[in-house]
Amino acid sequence: MALESRITQEEIKKEPEKPIDREKTCPLLLRVFTTNSGRHHRADEFARGNVPSSELQIYTWMDATLKELTSLVKEVYPEARKKGTHFHFSIVYPDPRGKVYRLKDIGSTVSGRKGTDDSMTLQSQRFQIGDYLDIAITPPNRAPPLSTRMRPF
Repeated sequence: MALESRITQEEIKKEPEKPIDREKTCPLLLRVFTTNSGRHHRADEFARGNVPSSELQIYTWMDATLKELTSLVKEVYPEARKKGTHFHFSIVYPDPRGKVYRLKDIGSTVSGRKGTDDSMTLQSQRFQIGDYLDIAITPPNRAPPLSTRMRPF
């Protein structure tokens, strides 16, 4: 009698995140770059050892959620505390095939509202120590810009 596995590819890819004991695990230094224009920094702003000037340094863990990171940014930028402010997160990482950096959109949060990306963690988005985080902050009185991947027609 033959047994057949019924595990799908999606189940294989969904490895459960190992819980991090924040009492015993040393935090990592997360270098965060923000803009108040609603747009992310350009990838070439990270080239050749350069970084944008708007840097925040946050000590956190790989299980930090986007909502948790949002609250840390709001502590530093009072104008971002307004209800309805949008935070769009991207991981900035070096391209292994060249000397350039790439941006990977990972999610967004809205100040004062619950959202589907609130509980997303750095670990779940394959963030690696040494990557940067770029956050485009959009004030509540301005609509978030169209994604660069979307065409307005």
